Amino acid sequence: MESIEVITKSGKETKKLGGKLAKEIAISHMPYATGRKAYGLRRALVLSLEGELGAGKTTFTQGFAKGLGVKENPRSPTFVIMRVYEITPLNPPYFKGEKRNRFSNFIHIDAYRISTKDLKVLGWDEFSKNPKNIILIEWGNILKKAMPKKTIRIIFKHAGHSQHRLITIIQ
Repeated sequence: MESIEVITKSGKETKKLGGKLAKEIAISHMPYATGRKAYGLRRALVLSLEGELGAGKTTFTQGFAKGLGVKENPRSPTFVIMRVYEITPLNPPYFKGEKRNRFSNFIHIDAYRISTKDLKVLGWDEFSKNPKNIILIEWGNILKKAMPKKTIRIIFKHAGHSQHRLITIIQ
């Protein structure tokens, strides 16, 4: 298991990190992105955001969504539990005008108030099997039993100063 630690010093840096990670994931999962079969999954790609209250999970998510090509600015789905956003196809320069993107839906879930049983009622089995979906779950550690083996974990911690965050990405 590989991990990377990053310290961000502001909400703006946390958003920027989210956007950068989203772009790297989207490009690495494009069909034939590097002249060989793209790194891919047969299911949705799942990211679990974990950490303290107010540690930057939603701020990171906003940058992540923008990096994927989501036009709307995601809000925390705390009371609605789940929001689904359409992803605009990426158009990197090496495709010469051809748009390709493995993902077409960004699903944002807030698991703070739900259990694994609730996740199933929301349609987890269906949307987690769709390889066109990228799913980001705030408080994903609450739903450990439902998480696929290849879930990317992102852990947020306050780091001394009120705006500083230690963000650990575990793949």
